[in-house]
Amino acid sequence: MDSTQVEVREPSLLDALVPLSALVVMLYLSVTLYGEDSSYGANQIALLIATGVAGLIGLKNGMRWEAIEDAMVHGVSMSTKAMFILLTVGALIGTWILAGIVPTLIDYGLSILSPSIFYAASCVICAIVGLAIGSSWTVAGTIGLALIAIAGAMGLSVEITAGAVISGAYFGDKMSPLSDTTNLAPAVAGADLFDHIRAMAWTTGPSFVIALILFSVLGLNAEPSAAEGDLGEVSTTIAAHFQIGWYLLIPVAVVFALAIRKVPALPTIAIGALLGAVFALLFQPEQTAALGAADDRGRAMALLAGAWKALFDGYQSTTGVERVDSLLSRGGMSSMLNTIWLVLCAMAFGAVMDRVGLLQRLVQSALRAAHSATGVILTTLGTAIGINVVAADQYMAIVLPGRLYRAEFERRGLEPVNLSRALEDAGTLTSPLVPWNSCGAYMAATLGVATAAYLPFCFFNLVNPLIAAVFAVVGFQVRRVVGGARAQGSGPRAQ
Repeated sequence: MDSTQVEVREPSLLDALVPLSALVVMLYLSVTLYGEDSSYGANQIALLIATGVAGLIGLKNGMRWEAIEDAMVHGVSMSTKAMFILLTVGALIGTWILAGIVPTLIDYGLSILSPSIFYAASCVICAIVGLAIGSSWTVAGTIGLALIAIAGAMGLSVEITAGAVISGAYFGDKMSPLSDTTNLAPAVAGADLFDHIRAMAWTTGPSFVIALILFSVLGLNAEPSAAEGDLGEVSTTIAAHFQIGWYLLIPVAVVFALAIRKVPALPTIAIGALLGAVFALLFQPEQTAALGAADDRGRAMALLAGAWKALFDGYQSTTGVERVDSLLSRGGMSSMLNTIWLVLCAMAFGAVMDRVGLLQRLVQSALRAAHSATGVILTTLGTAIGINVVAADQYMAIVLPGRLYRAEFERRGLEPVNLSRALEDAGTLTSPLVPWNSCGAYMAATLGVATAAYLPFCFFNLVNPLIAAVFAVVGFQVRRVVGGARAQGSGPRAQ
C-alpha cells in the first residue's frame, strides 16, 4: 500500500454518495441551462467540480493531496490511448472526405439502399462488419460515418441512423472473439472465451432481433424529407466535384483487413488516415489544391498543404449546395478536441472516486443488498451501468465488478459465465449511452450526433440489459455448478 494512505480512514456510504449527488445535480443544471450544448464545456465543469468534492472527501479521511493528484494523473493516463484514437479518427474523417472515399460511399449508398429498409440495413451491415473486425469504434468511424452521411442525403433521421449504427456495431463487437471487451470479461470472471460467447447468445440474440424489428418498423413509416430530385442533385453535385470509383474504397478494405488481423486500433486508423491523404493527392488533386491554396504557394505546395490540412482541420465543402456542404464539411483532429476535454474530466473524476475508495464503498453496499443468485446478477448489471456513469470507462465497468463479485458468484455456486455475461450485457453495452463516458463521447464526436439525441434509438443497447435482468429474475439460463458439474437453470432459483 502507498505510504501516503496508511492512516486513511475507510469512507462511509454518505462519503461515497456526496460527490455522486453533486455530479447529478450539476449535470442536471448543465443540461437545463445549455441543453444539447452542455457537452461543449458545461458538463466538463460539472465533472471537475465533482472531482474536487471527491478529493475533499479523501482529504477529510486522511489522504494526502499528492495521492489524489497522482490518481488524476493515472486516470488521465488510462485514457491516453482513447484520446489518440479520437485524434486519428478525426484525421481519417478529414482525409477520407477529401479523397472522395466518403463521397463514393454516399453515391453508392444512395443508389443501393432504399429508405424503407435503411435503418434495419444499417444495423445489419454494422453488425456483420463488427463481427468480422471486433471493434465498434472502427465500425462507427468508417461504415458508420458513411451511413450517417447517406441518411442526411436521403433526408432520413441521423439520430435513428446513429442508433442503428451503434446497435449493430456493439452487437458485432460483443459477439466477436476478436473484441477486447469480449476477451476481457471472461478473463476477469474466470470463464472460457467461447463458453462466454455461447452464454451471451441467449441474451444478445433476442435483443438484436427486437432491435431489427423496431428499426424495420421505423423504416417502413419513415418519410424522407429529400425528394427524388434532391437525391439526384446530391449525386450530381458529388460527381461534379469528386472523382468517384470503386478503387477509392481500397483504404476502407485496408483498414478492415488490418482490424481482422488484430492490428491495434491506433495504427490501423492512422494508416487509414494517411492512405486517405495519399488518395486525395492521387485522385482529387483539384480539391486538395483548393483546400491548401494560398497566394504565395505553387501547386505542389498547395497539394501538400491541402492534404495536411485535412488531417488536422478537416475538409470544408464549398459546392454551393447546402445539403452536400453540410454532409461533407467535417473531420480533422481539431474537431475532436472538445471530446478529449470531456474524456479528460470524466476520467479524472472516476480515478479520484476509485483512489479515495468511494467506488468500492458503493459496490460493497450494493453487494450486501443482494440476498440471492438473482440479486447478485441484478447487482452486477446495476453496478456495471453505474460505473459506466461514474467512472466513465467501460473497461473499469467490466474489471471492477468482475474483480469484486467473482468470489460471491463462486460462493453461490454460479458458473463464471453468469458473471462474464452480466458484465458485457451491462458494462459493454451501456458505455455509449453515457455522454461523458469515453465510448459515448467517441460515438457522438465520430457520428456527429449528440449522445442524448441517439440514445433513445440504441434499441439493442437498451433492450439487452433488460432481457438479462428478466432472465436473472426467472432463472432462465442461470448456470450453476452442482457437485463439480455444470447445471443450467431454466426456471426460478432459490438462494
